[in-house]
Amino acid sequence: MQRKAYVPALAALLVTLVAGCTSGSGGDGSDIDAKAGVSTTATAPPGRYQTLPEPCGSVDRATLRDLLPGAAQLPGEEQEKAFKGTAAVTYDTDRRVGCSWSADAPNASHHLAIDVERVVSYDPAVSDADKAQEVYAKKEDGAELPPPVADETDDGSGNGSGDDAGPSGSPSDGPTPNSGTTTSPSASASTTPPGLQPRLLDNLGDAAFVDDVFAPSGSAAKRRTVSVVFRTSNVVVTVRYAEQPAHPTTVPDSKELQEKARGLARKLADQLND
Repeated sequence: MQRKAYVPALAALLVTLVAGCTSGSGGDGSDIDAKAGVSTTATAPPGRYQTLPEPCGSVDRATLRDLLPGAAQLPGEEQEKAFKGTAAVTYDTDRRVGCSWSADAPNASHHLAIDVERVVSYDPAVSDADKAQEVYAKKEDGAELPPPVADETDDGSGNGSGDDAGPSGSPSDGPTPNSGTTTSPSASASTTPPGLQPRLLDNLGDAAFVDDVFAPSGSAAKRRTVSVVFRTSNVVVTVRYAEQPAHPTTVPDSKELQEKARGLARKLADQLND
């Protein structure tokens, strides 16, 4: 009779243990996940772009004729070679591509290059777009843009009245240089005209800037190089357009070079968005 008394007590103990295990799960499985080591941290979304376009075919013939006026004057095979461009050597064309073109004309030589980089974040907590912003920010910092001093409106076409982040700087002492105009390459002549100094750009990708560099006075190469850099999602694009006049006292026109470089940058941005 005493042995039978233990049976109900044992059954009650088992019921209590089972109930305790069930209630310990919290109802949402949080305790179970914690014991199993399952992370509840959300993974950052991948970048919008998973591949890159063929670089040398990204610039149409009409645009190349405009940016490389000397190419149209070359004989057949040489002209085709100039318009075809030279692809940059890269180890992974899904991560980085580039192309360059050059052409000489009687009054000046022109050089064009594009670089397209698809950024991938290997940190699950950092998105590809955020990592690309870091890459873009380093390029912007490297350009050492002057601080903005005015708010203006820019339509992003390269023909607008300015940019939201206006440039700083004082007016040049000399006349505004124009393409084909012979001017003494003094410090004032080589200064980028007011309103065209290196600056941030609006309405081009998620972030963009333009840089304008003229070879120092006394340099053997009196070249002006305009660079437009922009980021769209996880892709960073750089357009470099340079002009070197045949005459050492001719100063390349900042406005013309910037408009052409920005126009090409917008075309590349539109291609990426298609």
